[in-house]
Amino acid sequence: MSSDSGYVFPPGAARHYGYVPHEYVAIIFISLFGISTIVHVGQVIYYRMWWLLFTACLCGAGELVGWSGRLWSSLTPDQALTNPYMMQITTTIIAPTPLIAVNFILLTWIITRLGPCYARLTPSRYSLIFTSCDIFALVVQGAGGGIASGAHTVSGTQLGSNIMLGGIIFQFVAIIAYAALASDFFWHYSKDRPVHADVTRDRGCFELKMKTMVGALAFSTLVLFIRSIYRIIELAGGWHGRIIQTEVYFNVLDGGMVVLAIVVINLAHPGWLLGPQHTQAYLHNFEKTPGSARSSTGSLVKPTFLV
Repeated sequence: MSSDSGYVFPPGAARHYGYVPHEYVAIIFISLFGISTIVHVGQVIYYRMWWLLFTACLCGAGELVGWSGRLWSSLTPDQALTNPYMMQITTTIIAPTPLIAVNFILLTWIITRLGPCYARLTPSRYSLIFTSCDIFALVVQGAGGGIASGAHTVSGTQLGSNIMLGGIIFQFVAIIAYAALASDFFWHYSKDRPVHADVTRDRGCFELKMKTMVGALAFSTLVLFIRSIYRIIELAGGWHGRIIQTEVYFNVLDGGMVVLAIVVINLAHPGWLLGPQHTQAYLHNFEKTPGSARSSTGSLVKPTFLV
């Protein structure tokens, strides 16, 4: 069977994917995301950081649904089932969005800890702006996924795909802005050059746990950035493009990148590195006195940059 454009549709599951997903690959990713999500739930309970249920855990759950769809397709290679295909493509596009919110939120905590005077915006504004961008991207991608999965025509499916692409591009721009502002903050902090002279010049110590948290955050941002580039190129190439129909690209540049991003937060957990109680205290102090960053004892930290 061929389309109006001359594209010849292969039989079975390959009709949608351009290939038949490998069963063992789907099982590996289901196992990895399942383990990471279970560990995240345990860490949420242990550290009482409930907001991670709606970010990291939600991402893991979404990825489990998506990879279950790919497993379903691999188990029915002779059937051109639409449901598992749309299930996997929609959820794997949307699922990492809550995980990106983790990075946005943790940056505000780090800024509050090290010194808001080195940031262009207040921590609360960083949180408001980037969390709002993340929610908007989630809504747009979700709307596009809903239209694509519910469409009964090629044009309807393409419309949904274009909307999802728009959401991913918006999210990509937000990540770039986030990375630029984060880099600007750390540059001013390293040079001890406050951005705002009218903000209290309190400076937190860049000790080992903070270095680990920042390193994990940078790594997570990098792999999610790579994943976003892949997704933009993939969807821009159309449903029958070479990128979207090459399984190894998806496995490595989407599944692999998201696994690295979610697992690194397991290993470098903010509950361990920043401390949930201390973090909340910092946020409380900031709301009362903008620009205030204090040590775990409550005293002001002397301006020392540990390298």
